[in-house]
Amino acid sequence: MKHAEPPWDAALSAGLGAAVLLDEALRIRFATRAAARLVGDEIPLGVSGPAWLCGGRPKRPIAEALAAGRGAHAVVPLPGHPEAPRSMSVRALPLREGRRLVGWLLLLEAAGPASRDAELFFGMWTADAAMKRLFRVIERVALDDVTVLVRGETGAGKELVAAAVHGLSPRRRGPFRAINCAALPSTLLESELFGHRKGAFTGAVRDTPGHFELAEGGTLFLDEVAELTLELQAKLLRVLETREVVPVGAREPVPVDVRIVSATHRALRKECEAGRFRADLMYRLRVIPLFLPPLRERPGDVALLVDKLVAELNGTRRRKVARIGADARQVLERYDWPGNVRELKNVLAYAFAIGEGPELSAGELPPELLEAPRVTTPRDDGPVPADAARIERALTRASGNRERAAALLGISRVTLWRRMRALGLGEGR
Repeated sequence: MKHAEPPWDAALSAGLGAAVLLDEALRIRFATRAAARLVGDEIPLGVSGPAWLCGGRPKRPIAEALAAGRGAHAVVPLPGHPEAPRSMSVRALPLREGRRLVGWLLLLEAAGPASRDAELFFGMWTADAAMKRLFRVIERVALDDVTVLVRGETGAGKELVAAAVHGLSPRRRGPFRAINCAALPSTLLESELFGHRKGAFTGAVRDTPGHFELAEGGTLFLDEVAELTLELQAKLLRVLETREVVPVGAREPVPVDVRIVSATHRALRKECEAGRFRADLMYRLRVIPLFLPPLRERPGDVALLVDKLVAELNGTRRRKVARIGADARQVLERYDWPGNVRELKNVLAYAFAIGEGPELSAGELPPELLEAPRVTTPRDDGPVPADAARIERALTRASGNRERAAALLGISRVTLWRRMRALGLGEGR
């Protein structure tokens, strides 16, 4: 005879869906009937949650996260059926009383084919075949100590690619340093890159090493390298040729042992043809070119990234989101994401901040997502007609402050300035 579900269990299943509650010692204390139906078996109470979920498998992402006291999201085989084709998505949320960790809430969901094929690689989460091919290329080229150039749009994850090259290379025990060449004026950037000596300029009260010296024995990532002035390009070329830097205000060169990974959203060959970039430097930087696909070219990754980012936000924000409403998922998957993963992160942070309750709905998403038509942005990060309306709305929401508007759009202030100039918006500054 089948036992009826207690009313409170039915209420929890309706509110949380398939869920399992762990105590502070990571033992299973309660599971909804929806969780048992998903797993296909009774969920044993009192046993270790990590052991039930991960067993003795070599990869134990949830178990490792729980042991470290941090939230996580992963796709695992159904417990007790490690060889079965079916998998489930597990989102682990910490439960706290003040600062004290008192337990965990595990939200379970059936995983689709894309989720089962997902791969997490140095912070990049994907089920896309092109991204996985890129991962395999990174694994190979990281072993050779040559310069790498990453091509990709703003917000696509170029620094994560650079970090992966470093982390898989023989230099991984050395430092990894990153600098955005578009974020500083050329006079300050030279000092940041090459360092300066005491008295070289007003305010130089001590000898200060630059990023090249600080990255000694490791990897230096030069983001938006196409934004360097021709003068700085010449100095960078000399460093690559001589393996020495001359700090501002110094006479004697300083030897450096650094691997360079650079990145740009521009086609350097076109920049060379236009006279904005040195061809000899391009050939030095572009020994190994890597092309990072934009998010719109891998639409199947949007749902994966949404779940992963929501799990991260649940661990740091006051609001806890248990599920994404169907209307919100439709909007998120329809949108073109010109700002790529960075823009997606900003959108979800916005929704967490303005909304309430365990379900994230479409009404909590920024207005530009709800109004935007699906468009295709060129590979060179150039503007499209739909950009004008989005930029105007972001500027209005930011009361004209371009730095805040760029943050809302998930792009850099420099990229916003370029797009405004190309579209003839304001003064393009």
